[in-house]
Amino acid sequence: MNVPPRPSARPLVVAHRGASDEEPEHTLRAYRKAFDHGADGVECDVRLTADHHLVCVHDRRVERTSNGAGVVSTLELARLEELDWASWKRGPGETETPEADPERGHLLTLRRLLDTLVATGEEVVTLIETKHPTRHGDDVEKTLVQVLRHFDLDRGDQPGRPHVRVMSFSARALQRVHKLSPAVPLVHLVEGIVPAMAIDGTLPKGIGAVGLDVRLVRRKPQVVERFRRHGHRVYVWTVDEERDMDLCCDLGVDVVITNRPGVAIDRMGVTG
Repeated sequence: MNVPPRPSARPLVVAHRGASDEEPEHTLRAYRKAFDHGADGVECDVRLTADHHLVCVHDRRVERTSNGAGVVSTLELARLEELDWASWKRGPGETETPEADPERGHLLTLRRLLDTLVATGEEVVTLIETKHPTRHGDDVEKTLVQVLRHFDLDRGDQPGRPHVRVMSFSARALQRVHKLSPAVPLVHLVEGIVPAMAIDGTLPKGIGAVGLDVRLVRRKPQVVERFRRHGHRVYVWTVDEERDMDLCCDLGVDVVITNRPGVAIDRMGVTG
């Protein structure tokens, strides 16, 4: 199979949980900041609440990024929306309260994020990672596909619409998405420490892209070419250091996922 061309003269820059180096992760303000910097797309993690709503939260528990306590999957959406999701990120001397800018501190649901992206009319790269293990099991992927169908985003890339890719470390989770909605592109995430056989360049059937931990790329840069020889696109996360941005450019990866989209775009250039 021929190696697919890179989509641009530089890797696409996707903002990891928004411009999360500057703003509270997974808030609408963080995503708006990413686009202010010129990001090509955004990434989010999704978890299912007790009453089956998909919310953009990375951790299993809420303590790190809110003023609440508990496990996301055991809390209902209404309770999660009562929490402050921004104050933990307040910098020295910063006095702004969540009430001054509700977008900064309000919980973000996947529906709200997709509604915002669809409204732009742009072909925004939109990476959605499902988190496992979870008490909800395959309900996460079932609900995700239902949400994508609601926004008519389950039929593959369309002009003037967000270009959605579903990501997971779980091959089984990706297979569930493929069975429910075969047109949605998938990305198999790979940790920094993996057996050699897991990075031979092949991917499970139906998966067209790999998401490599930047630590793995540093140690074994040849792995990028292995996947490209098999016709797969290569995404690298989380690329925050300038030396790693340079490395990704040199290796010809397709997408870099970063907490610092403004820095990445300045470093790698607008058009290469």
